[in-house]
Amino acid sequence: MQHPPTARRDPVAREHHGDRVDDPYAWMADRDSDELRELLVAENAHATERTEHLRPLAEQVFEEFRSRIEETDLSVPVRHDRWWYYSRTVEGEQYAVEARVLVADHPQRPTLDAGRPPVGEQVLLDQNEEGRDHEFFAVGVSEVSPSGDLLAYAVDVVGDERYDVRVRRIEDGVVLDDVVRRTGGSFAWSLDAGHFFYTRVDDAWRPHQVWRHEVGTSAEADVLVHEEADERFFVGVGTSRDDRLVIIAIGSKTTSEFRLLEADAPMGTPRVVAERRQGVEYDIEPFGDQLLVTHNANRVNFELATAPVTSTTVDDWVPLGVTTEDEYVTGAEGFDDFIAVSLRREGGTGVRVVLRDPTAPNGLGESHDIAVGEPIGTLHVGVNPEADTPTLQVVHESLVTPRTVEDYDVRARTFTLLKQQHVRGDVDLAQYRQRREWATAPDGTRVPISVVHRHDVTADGTAPGLLNAYGAYGISSDPWFSVLRLSLLDRGWVFAIAHVRGGSEMGRSWYDDGKLEAKPNTFTDLVACADHLVESGIVAPDRLAAEGGSAGGLLMGAVVNLAPERFRFVHAQVPFVDALTTVLDPSLPLTVVEWEEWGNPLEDPTAYALMKSYSPYDNVRPTRHPSLLVTAGLDDTRVYVTEPAKWVAALRHADLDVDDPSQILFRTEMAAGHGGRSGRYDLWREWAWETAVLIDQTS
Repeated sequence: MQHPPTARRDPVAREHHGDRVDDPYAWMADRDSDELRELLVAENAHATERTEHLRPLAEQVFEEFRSRIEETDLSVPVRHDRWWYYSRTVEGEQYAVEARVLVADHPQRPTLDAGRPPVGEQVLLDQNEEGRDHEFFAVGVSEVSPSGDLLAYAVDVVGDERYDVRVRRIEDGVVLDDVVRRTGGSFAWSLDAGHFFYTRVDDAWRPHQVWRHEVGTSAEADVLVHEEADERFFVGVGTSRDDRLVIIAIGSKTTSEFRLLEADAPMGTPRVVAERRQGVEYDIEPFGDQLLVTHNANRVNFELATAPVTSTTVDDWVPLGVTTEDEYVTGAEGFDDFIAVSLRREGGTGVRVVLRDPTAPNGLGESHDIAVGEPIGTLHVGVNPEADTPTLQVVHESLVTPRTVEDYDVRARTFTLLKQQHVRGDVDLAQYRQRREWATAPDGTRVPISVVHRHDVTADGTAPGLLNAYGAYGISSDPWFSVLRLSLLDRGWVFAIAHVRGGSEMGRSWYDDGKLEAKPNTFTDLVACADHLVESGIVAPDRLAAEGGSAGGLLMGAVVNLAPERFRFVHAQVPFVDALTTVLDPSLPLTVVEWEEWGNPLEDPTAYALMKSYSPYDNVRPTRHPSLLVTAGLDDTRVYVTEPAKWVAALRHADLDVDDPSQILFRTEMAAGHGGRSGRYDLWREWAWETAVLIDQTS
């Protein structure tokens, strides 16, 4: 059997706040070095050799995935102006086809006819043709001009999330412009489509500028519209629902600011909606002559206000009083006849409809919450491009309910089913059970866990289990349906989501209690959830696995160090595991903008000591670790491949002092970024292999 690759050790000293660290793998910071690439290739070969016996299982799982997924399918067509817009997939093709048909030709929503596209289809973008000659292909932006005759789309053919913009005339497919390159991935049309706006990134890959480009001219003639000098802030650009306003969004982890520009006056100067104030976050939704403003100026959990669309000060914000302090308001959308408010309450998601009433003092009438009849699940507002609609498209799903898209009549309070994800084959979804469990963290906090398994799996302490968690940036891990997950459930597995602090499942304070100096709560929460699953007999103590990616990969690495005996197997996906080294280097992408999430160890010795206490790479020690699968992308610009490569090398070195060390597999996709491979069949094969490794390591 092949021995694991051995990375060269060449200690480089690093000293901060009187603490000296000798980093033996600092040389891996050069991502372009031949030595690092050779190491990654050797690790891939080792992973392939060690899992050769799993090829039949991986192929079986892949075919299970494929047999249950509708490979030729059509998204829910959405009406905008004279057209129905949709995307569709074709069996055997990796990517989607974006298209439209005239409403005049299809008074009702178009459908596939025996797999054939709707009659009169106008293809906007066939991603399969565009991506045919590329190992990686992703579309970051696809925007039809306000008049409907041009398409602008931005593509990434590397995986580094930098996009080249092309403008195509839809009628004949002629490319009118392709000179704007390496953009930050956001885009906005002027009203007449004579210009468009886009973002550029700085040396730390931070979108920091908004530029205006005149279609058909040289990129050298582009005009800088806004530049953000504060390195904590990102910028983005987009348009309002009615295309009348160009919206420039500026935000750090704790503070935000918006600027508006009339889309019919693209040469103008954007006006500030409300000057930034440290610690105040707000979001805007233009509708009619007003702005809906979601903000936290007075409430931790945010509230909703209105202001004139011409407003330039927070003094114009008028509270609407449609939510309570214990409801976390996450957004709002305004329509001619109602407002849809997205919120979180008691660990779940919700949508509140507030009817408009011109006779009322604040223009609003009665309100009610949309009820889908499922206590555990995810409900959110779908795609609603038209303001003059009596219905609201909503999307809901759960661990046992496939993704369901419906039109909700806001006055009749009735649903019209538009589409439910089809699960092919003889799958009986009634055979699966979901429920909510609660773990108790060391500080007494109750942490929710969402659990799903087959009806015949009992809590007798013998079932294998997979615990998923993220816990950062306020991003909630809400329950979602997965056809791919069925391959585990049908083998008797339990799947669980640990809603640890650092997300926002239980409100904004849930996020605040899992960041900065409170970050260790995220790690101890996950251990508490693991203990609960085992102590309740839901999962066998020697068959529990965990998975998490990116900042969730940091969580995996921290727990591997904190409680290595808790898990049989851990999958760390694109893991942020050399966090301290990265956050000490202001030239890297995950640094200055991250200080409000993790602390500033460069200037603050307390933040330095705390990060050093949990950063996975800095805390590797000789011990019996769980079996590990570490996956990465060579062109990942969010978490450089350097981080997992250093971590794995440190783990392998520590294992030299351990009798019978656990298996460590490290696999890097050599033509992919943070999200893995781009083609859907390639992704399914990647996931099938990972599933086979999981099953094998917990048998």
